[in-house]
Amino acid sequence: MLTSRLPSRVEPYKLAARHERLEGLVALSGLARLAEEAGPQSGDCRVVLEFGIDAQGRREIHGSLDAALMLACRRCLAPIEQPVESDFLLGMVADEALAGELPASHEPVLVENEQLNLLTLVEDELILSLPQVIYHDEADCLVPAEQLVSKADEPEEDASASDENPFAVLRTLKDKQ
Repeated sequence: MLTSRLPSRVEPYKLAARHERLEGLVALSGLARLAEEAGPQSGDCRVVLEFGIDAQGRREIHGSLDAALMLACRRCLAPIEQPVESDFLLGMVADEALAGELPASHEPVLVENEQLNLLTLVEDELILSLPQVIYHDEADCLVPAEQLVSKADEPEEDASASDENPFAVLRTLKDKQ
């Protein structure tokens, strides 16, 4: 089934029994938890969800998503466009106790009252797919290049600097023993 916008709620067990495929867009501006993590967003996230039942009778969702997010550079805090993609395999469970029975390849998704909130599911996957750290290329970053050099990259100072070390006295005491 092809839709331009994903429905917010579905009955996943029925979709799995019919091996349905949902494909559509989710507005990034409507995802409040994503905005808390990555700042306000615009545009859409493209989502494909394939519902089915595996050989062991587990109801599952094969999904993929991709979006272009504006994230803050960790050096200069200016926004930078970052593509975010995710492929995931979810196992539907009715309560958290059943989540432990899923194989390691499946992430559990809780289905309450035979309903699944797809917007929450997509938002969770986007948040999990955010990169830990993102930087502009050095040439594009607003932080000057000379500030990007770490202390480890600088040449070592001469031996007289080691005498100024506050632990140098301890080293001489240790050497006397």
